[in-house]
Amino acid sequence: MHEVNSTIQSVQGFRVAGIAAGLKKENKLDFALILADRPCSAAAVFTTNQVKAAPVLLSQQHLQANGGHVRAVAINTASANAATGVAGLANAQTVSRWVAEQAGLQPEQVLVMSTGVIGTQLPMPKLEAGVPLAYQSLGQNWENTARAIMTTDTRPKMASVKVLTFAGEYTIAGIAKGAGMIAPNMATMLSVIVTDAKMSPSQAQVMLNGAAKVSYNRIVVDGDTSTNDAVFLLASGASGVTLETPTDMLQFQQALTALCTKLAQDIVRDGEGATKFITLDIQGAADDEVAHKIANTIATSPLVKTAFFGGDANWGRIVAAAGRAGVPFNPDQTRLWLSPGEELFEDDKGLLIFENGMPTPYKESDAADIMSETSIYVTLDCGLGSGKAMVWTCDLSNQYVAINGDYRS
Repeated sequence: MHEVNSTIQSVQGFRVAGIAAGLKKENKLDFALILADRPCSAAAVFTTNQVKAAPVLLSQQHLQANGGHVRAVAINTASANAATGVAGLANAQTVSRWVAEQAGLQPEQVLVMSTGVIGTQLPMPKLEAGVPLAYQSLGQNWENTARAIMTTDTRPKMASVKVLTFAGEYTIAGIAKGAGMIAPNMATMLSVIVTDAKMSPSQAQVMLNGAAKVSYNRIVVDGDTSTNDAVFLLASGASGVTLETPTDMLQFQQALTALCTKLAQDIVRDGEGATKFITLDIQGAADDEVAHKIANTIATSPLVKTAFFGGDANWGRIVAAAGRAGVPFNPDQTRLWLSPGEELFEDDKGLLIFENGMPTPYKESDAADIMSETSIYVTLDCGLGSGKAMVWTCDLSNQYVAINGDYRS
């Protein structure tokens, strides 16, 4: 088991910066730059939304053009640069060129990310001044970098893990932003992960795909998939440790997955207006894909989410959501438990509240006590097979409506 820290000290071969470029009010940090001192093997996972923002389209082009080798990532807030047409793509290209000129790179070696309001053009004069300021500020201040990519987030999200091998030690570290417009395929967020281990672009892509599948694609806040979702993995090789054997690959995959899971769960905990962290553990489904669909349907149900916010043990909403997932499901073979906390101990699933197609004779006060907790673990055993999936979600509060009701104001 790899210990994941909530801080980042440094990662060999990388410098970072988070600065105030005037994109936000009150001189808040709003532009981030991550620069490698050598070409990195790179991998990416992007949104599946058919409305893709200019930075997504440009980064896809750059990764293809340079064979998966990059040197820098630039991230702006305030404008998503989505649905901005030809001008938006040209602006994204210009930002990558400005970064390249500062660092002595080719524009194709620069990936870009944007977050903010859809349909707004990038404030180019501010970014033109912000890029050199960020370059001059490069160092190891990862917290400022994580803060500089926040939008409705209430706190920065960062994590790191050190991995010891026979060949030496390497580090994996990452930052993320996200609090609303969160749904799988992939979850609405931005994340940049760096490592000083050495690997090929194809190895990096396999690793990132595997980690994202069970982390970033297993979280839900509100069920909306954004136009800008992207996760990048950059491997510098500066530690001198190379992934060569199957054991090396497995060790890296486990550490990367642990780090991505930490960042993904932090996004749920910081969900817009969220008051509760909910784990949905689906077991006994026909297969893993079926289990995932059931979990997602429950996680995105407004009725389920508002019941959690109100502390109402309305198990009928959970069972009903599972039944409309469009996959095999039989309530007569299903059992449902509630438990406080974020994990189970010694296979104790907690309070059994539904089985054999009807409620059990549980005490309503016991269920209410569990529902009053800030972390709740839900286990749903479908009794149909060996399929399983886990999804993390949160409640839906009136504060979520308030935040998103005037987001552009």
